[in-house]
Amino acid sequence: MYWQPDEERMDRKDLEQLQLERLESTLNRVYLNVPFYRKKFDAIGFNPDDLRSLDDLRKLPFTVKDDLRANYPYGLFAVPLREVVRVHASSGTTGMSTVVGYTKNDIKTWSDLVARILTAAGVTADDVIQISFNYGLFTGAFGLHYGAERVGASVIPMSAGNTKRQIKIMQDFKTTALVGTPSYAMLIADTMMEMGINRNSLSLKWGLFGAEPWSDAMRKELQEKLKITATDNYGLSEIMGPGVAGECLARNGLHIAEDHFLVEVVDPRTLQPVAPGEVGELVITTLTKEAFPMIRYRTRDLTRIIEEPCSCGRTMRRMVRVMGRTDDMLIIRGVNVFPQQIESVLFEIEGTEPHYQIVIDRKGALDDALVLVEASEKIFFDEMKKQTELIETIKKRMASELGISVEVKLVEKKSLERFEGKAKRVIDNRKL
Repeated sequence: MYWQPDEERMDRKDLEQLQLERLESTLNRVYLNVPFYRKKFDAIGFNPDDLRSLDDLRKLPFTVKDDLRANYPYGLFAVPLREVVRVHASSGTTGMSTVVGYTKNDIKTWSDLVARILTAAGVTADDVIQISFNYGLFTGAFGLHYGAERVGASVIPMSAGNTKRQIKIMQDFKTTALVGTPSYAMLIADTMMEMGINRNSLSLKWGLFGAEPWSDAMRKELQEKLKITATDNYGLSEIMGPGVAGECLARNGLHIAEDHFLVEVVDPRTLQPVAPGEVGELVITTLTKEAFPMIRYRTRDLTRIIEEPCSCGRTMRRMVRVMGRTDDMLIIRGVNVFPQQIESVLFEIEGTEPHYQIVIDRKGALDDALVLVEASEKIFFDEMKKQTELIETIKKRMASELGISVEVKLVEKKSLERFEGKAKRVIDNRKL
């Protein structure tokens, strides 16, 4: 199924020409209306009228999150505030909030792009969609809300929290699609089991999850526990919110809305393009955003581009599901480690629960990593020998997967904190 079949199946040559035209328009707009970009362009002697090919984009400097914070709140807006109909912002937990804006046309574009993703994932006007993202300045809930309404589906703006009520609403309102973070969906599934609710009593068919990296093993477990087809979708507030990319039912990579976003993949150390198909940091330039265009924004998300055609017929290139972030990457004794690698190992080992936490300390000149793993009740209260065997199994698998040794400690089920939003998996006590 397609929401905008002509756009989603556009000939690649036509798409590249459209990208070039839209890029030229965007660069001229930011040069005229955003002093930050005009100063950057002038510093390297770049005139937007000199743009001749998409490759010329590489001449331009990157935009990073600190640039957004330095221009707080409206310094990067490309239109007068009277044309901005919506303002969103990050939480600002690591510094000054980043503020983004939308014109009336931006909202329409956003709604259509989310509608594309919902349609690709199987959602139709006959579905009842329960949104368990927090409503507020975070873009996730509103983006998916308006996209779902655009499709014509019935929307339950549940927000996050009150998990038992979430489940009751699912039962009573006959929810067919659940939207939220995968970690919160897992909490819903576990709470259902604790309440003794049979998954067959629900009408759920679809799960559309995003806002945090998650493994294929976690997808499999969610599908089994909730009896759904689970798809991944990708977006970030600085670019638009959800709707940048999403999986179709083939679930072999996330289709990027390339008619609205120009993507690059660069080596996060050298900032040079990686070879086709190699993993690197995703860099995005918006092509149609009016209020808040972004030029070569470093997302910090690690992925790779899939060039091969998809069986669904869409011609937009795909990205593999986000493997982690350059700023979430842990360097432990010189080895790069991502929490998702640890998650994947744990999901494959019988006797562990899908909840863990990584605690890193520095003792002298060496790093020590401790992985706290919730064990099933049977294992935790079993004889010490079986607990020891499970710990050794986990440690061996971790060493093989990660390339370093970590300590493992089993903890009781439900002893680790649960999160209604993005899960916080790492406690890094090192003074780096």
